[in-house]
Amino acid sequence: MGEAVKDTDEMFNTQSEDMRYGLSDETIKDILEAAHLQDYDTVHAALSELSVADSADLLSKISDEDRKELLFMYSEEVDPEVFTELDPEISRAILSEMPAESVAQLITDLESDDALLLVESLDFDFQQEIIRYLSARTRLVLEEGLSFPEDSAGRLMRREMVTVPEFWTVGKTIDYLRAAASALPEDFFGIFTINPSHHYTGAIPLDRLVRAKRPERLRDIIPEDNIKPVPAHMDQEDVAHMFRRENIVSAPVIDAEGRLIGTITIDDIVDVIDQEAQEDIMRMAGVEEGDLYRAVISTTGTRFRWLFINLLTAVLASIVISFFDATIQEIVALAVLMPIVASMGGNAGTQALTVAVRALATNRISSTNTWRVIWKETLVGTINGIMFALIIGILAALWFLSPILGFVIAMAMIINLIVAGLFGAGIPLMLDRMGSDPAVSSTVLLTTVTDVIGFLSFLGLAAIFMM
Repeated sequence: MGEAVKDTDEMFNTQSEDMRYGLSDETIKDILEAAHLQDYDTVHAALSELSVADSADLLSKISDEDRKELLFMYSEEVDPEVFTELDPEISRAILSEMPAESVAQLITDLESDDALLLVESLDFDFQQEIIRYLSARTRLVLEEGLSFPEDSAGRLMRREMVTVPEFWTVGKTIDYLRAAASALPEDFFGIFTINPSHHYTGAIPLDRLVRAKRPERLRDIIPEDNIKPVPAHMDQEDVAHMFRRENIVSAPVIDAEGRLIGTITIDDIVDVIDQEAQEDIMRMAGVEEGDLYRAVISTTGTRFRWLFINLLTAVLASIVISFFDATIQEIVALAVLMPIVASMGGNAGTQALTVAVRALATNRISSTNTWRVIWKETLVGTINGIMFALIIGILAALWFLSPILGFVIAMAMIINLIVAGLFGAGIPLMLDRMGSDPAVSSTVLLTTVTDVIGFLSFLGLAAIFMM
């Protein structure tokens, strides 16, 4: 029985190893060693077997020198789609060193949204040079895409889609799809119907199309809950909210006149959600996307500004402490206990702030529930403040044999945790109303408030009750 269980465990472990995604360190080392030894057959065989994601993984995890060597010697083995999966900093660095004609040839083999993704990250002059080598159709598509605002639906959409007149029958549409199979997009989830002026009229999922009878008109089988079109200037984050809310896998994109010009699919939205989440997390820490691959001087400069702001807020907290230097000299225990109040306030505030920023990011905050969110977080801070006040008050009183000191730190704890809940939820909501990104400056403002109020309440109460 024990042997059978052991064999089963080994079988599942083996399956888990086989199902693990991404390249192993051993595989990367083997490919690099073969490249250094100029073992062309081995490298060609290895690269040809890699998926697009694995190839991007390989190029991301090796040094700049090894990356240049692989791309120079084995460029024909690298699928153009690999560049769309790379970190923007890496793809920009690679493409910037390539001749404009080579880049133009590379993006010609990509879908329109992927081609635009690569070109938009390059310098304007280099973009124009690349565009000159493109066909008239591809050039028009890229120029139109670049005309839309950054991070908009127009930048995100792809032009490859299936559009048919709304007066066609189901049978004619199916026959058309079969006859034009080679010209259809690589992946699509449905068809879009248009009127004679090319305005969007409806979206029909493929499963609904194949279930309908051949004589039926397309306009008659458009779902009642027809997918709303996405304006080309809509922010990509709002588009992601729409996909999540409506549970859709593709959506049409229209221009200012209502004409159908493209489509956005769920794979693009997954990338947007991932990108927006990373941006929010990194901005709260004062770093930027691509810092892992960016040059040292550039990374240092962006972080210096954030750290300088933190320095100013720390000086402000120190100034507050300096007002009570005589009190601290008289009662040394205050210096020992001060960090506790500020630290608890900062952590409690960060919890409330995270909830508020997340609610804003997922579009769950409106004018009808703003005050309810703030009130709830303030109430949570009050309850936690009372409970931790009892704990730290008793500990401080026993530690320093001073009931008054225990009372002072307990009251300071309550005050600071109430403030932490109030401002932790209130600051990001206020910044959002002002049109500022709450993920960028909320943390600095919150830390300043909890530090200043924490020190002020603790030392102020100590000066009143203990001096």
